[in-house]
Amino acid sequence: MATRSKLVLDKFLPYRLSMASNLVSDTVASAYQRAFGIGIPEWRLVAVIAEASAVSQFEICRSTRMDKVTVSRAAITLADRGFVMRTPNPNDQRSHLLTLTKEGRRLYNRIAPRALEIEQQIFGAFSAAEMRAFVAMLARIDAAALAVEPQDA
Repeated sequence: MATRSKLVLDKFLPYRLSMASNLVSDTVASAYQRAFGIGIPEWRLVAVIAEASAVSQFEICRSTRMDKVTVSRAAITLADRGFVMRTPNPNDQRSHLLTLTKEGRRLYNRIAPRALEIEQQIFGAFSAAEMRAFVAMLARIDAAALAVEPQDA
């Protein structure tokens, strides 16, 4: 990639990536909110818990890169609505394990097919080869971002 000396926001890749991510996320969020009365943080928790069976809030923060306040609020909302059960974590008495209730599993089973439909609507025009290349590039971006050393200003 050629080095530029002037920052032009619309050509700045971190900005473009963020904008695309936000647009996709907002599209998905509005669909989930309308159809299921659930937001993106709650859906992410439901999806992570469904895949893991029982998981701590710390593990959810680590795997989703959501901050602990967002995860905590989403967990409380889901517990209050009867979708998630919190039980003491036998490995860490300061935390709880989150599991889906029967109602939470039903919610997941209703939302997951809709999530796949939305994914198809957004990415369906791309070929299988383009999608493999895109996913591979996302993995490389993740690795490169994790390797960047923070610098003091």
